[in-house]
Amino acid sequence: MALDALEHVTINCANLAATRDIYCDVLGLHEGFRPQLSFDGYWIYCGNIAVVHLLGQDGAAPENRAAEQGGPTGSFDHVAFSGRDAPAMIARLKARNIPYRENRVADIGLHQLFVRDPNGVVVEMNFRG
Repeated sequence: MALDALEHVTINCANLAATRDIYCDVLGLHEGFRPQLSFDGYWIYCGNIAVVHLLGQDGAAPENRAAEQGGPTGSFDHVAFSGRDAPAMIARLKARNIPYRENRVADIGLHQLFVRDPNGVVVEMNFRG
């Protein structure tokens, strides 16, 4: 197979700091190493992997620099993470007054939570067991 795994998702942010805070402070990921680039941004890690790259309009791919930040994302629907301890995540979301949606897929023992980041991107969190 030519591809092995998802490398990362990049989000063009109207507010870099607010977006970083959602992914780190609320979702429990962490900011980590980011090489010296010619534009501002953050790399957000899940374990040892930088799974979410955050950048502003100036760092977006040239063909995307005119896109409306926070507007419709076209075919990009959502990004999903697996997690542990759904009740703890719900408590974090409630403590910060972050709206969320729950779904359960009983056939496979899956408890899902959905939130939107400050850019309108849907973040899905999957808790099994």
